[in-house]
Amino acid sequence: MSNWVRRSLLYVGTVVGAILAFSVPYHYGMIHLEGAEGRLYVESLQHVVETFTATGYGSDSPWSTVTMNLFVIVMDVIGVALVFLALPVFMFPLLQEALQTTVPTSVDDMTGHVVICTYSSRAEALIGELDSRGVPYVVMEPDRDRALDLYESGHSVIYADPESAAALRGARLEHARALVADVSDEVDTSIVLSAGEIAEDVTVISVVEEPSRERYHRLAGADVVSPRPLLGRSLASKVTGAVTAQLDDAVEIGEDFEIAELAVQRGSRLAGATLADSGIRERTGANVIGGWFQGEFRSPLPPDERLTDGTVLLVSGQRSQLSELRSHTRSPVRRVQRGEVILIGHGEVGRAIADVLRAADVEYTVVDLEDGDGVDVVGDATDPATLEAAGIEEARSAVLALPDDTVAEFATLVIDDLAPGVEVVARVESADSVTKMYRAGADYVLALSTITGRMLASALLEEQVLTPDLQIELVRTAAPALEGRRLADADVRARTGCTVVAAERDGELLTDVDADYVVDAADTLIVAGTDEGIQRFNELAG
Repeated sequence: MSNWVRRSLLYVGTVVGAILAFSVPYHYGMIHLEGAEGRLYVESLQHVVETFTATGYGSDSPWSTVTMNLFVIVMDVIGVALVFLALPVFMFPLLQEALQTTVPTSVDDMTGHVVICTYSSRAEALIGELDSRGVPYVVMEPDRDRALDLYESGHSVIYADPESAAALRGARLEHARALVADVSDEVDTSIVLSAGEIAEDVTVISVVEEPSRERYHRLAGADVVSPRPLLGRSLASKVTGAVTAQLDDAVEIGEDFEIAELAVQRGSRLAGATLADSGIRERTGANVIGGWFQGEFRSPLPPDERLTDGTVLLVSGQRSQLSELRSHTRSPVRRVQRGEVILIGHGEVGRAIADVLRAADVEYTVVDLEDGDGVDVVGDATDPATLEAAGIEEARSAVLALPDDTVAEFATLVIDDLAPGVEVVARVESADSVTKMYRAGADYVLALSTITGRMLASALLEEQVLTPDLQIELVRTAAPALEGRRLADADVRARTGCTVVAAERDGELLTDVDADYVVDAADTLIVAGTDEGIQRFNELAG
């Protein structure tokens, strides 16, 4: 029995019981105290009902005895309280619930869709990837208020518990393309086991928080995506690349052709120069595809675009060319007295970062709220005294691996105040926090939600997402709508903000793709752009 039914029965029962309880002594009083011999009980019952509903006509008044007058006063007060004070408490919420939008609890005639359990910033990133490729989805959300908000904002959502096999049937899991479980390690395995009861052939992907638990997700029957270690390695590569000549974070597209993100550091040869004055193409042979400026991606870059501290360039070329360009983006090597890198946060992401720094022989100091193995300084990262104890003023870089975006933003402001020359590399949970982190003073920011969404999209979709761990998205995709057209005629860059960096034709990688390139029906294009840009490209080229 639902809550509103129980409340309704309780209210009605209380009112009826009170009416009956008052009608008996009232009837007795009218006969024995007021001398109304021969009076029918139904007449007394009618008077009590009129009193409770405030529609009485005073047919029995006045009463000659004090006892009856006092009794009627008590009856009037209780009647008003029951009807006019209890009514808003019991009935108005029921009326509001009846009038408000009803969230569906199942879907009809949906096939080839992705079932997402449940909604989060990571799920939102995946939904963006699915929308950009025209793949239907349905979110299973057990929180009614959140499900209602999603439904009213236009999302495909059902109000249901994803751990329930019956609810999964309501989501038509047996007709779905895949199921994605991303709640918690324990809940995800429960969802996977329930899914196995009704749709053994459907792909089930579980997002793992603790890599040590991957085994149990696989035993339950799921394919596993573990974004946190990848996020940690990617952030660490930005730091190791800043102090070494390594180019481990480059994406290999073909034989001796790679794409990488290179941050322009404070004091480097490129800092403060315009793109034209930098001479990147002439000095290194590398090609600049675009760049991130305070969280905003721009492509193509005009010749007068100034490369400021923290600009992140997206470049392509041979490995030797990119290595040469990296030397131009690095600041001059300087002596440090303490940790080369201050690592703030020693959770799953922080430990992955520490592993990479240790393997690269980069000196680092770990700061965390709680003491433990590998933690050098215990304290709050937003407390200047903690950062000073860790040696922030003498460090080259600070890596923020904090799970709370608000704390990370505040810590960035503190670092920028204490040591404005320190490079800040940070993780955030939500993509919405990226811009705020750049405004706070961060030099490079990656969102866990973005990485998770891209990893899931790569596992679910036919096209391959090549760069889940970069700020920019790089995908391999067909472009049937562009067949026989020059890229310049299709106006790809202006209409989508994306750049076609290479193409695969007859098993051969073509890297000299320019505005005059004519797209063939069998081509697989390698396209770089923001998530929104890739969505616009798919709409144009699909």
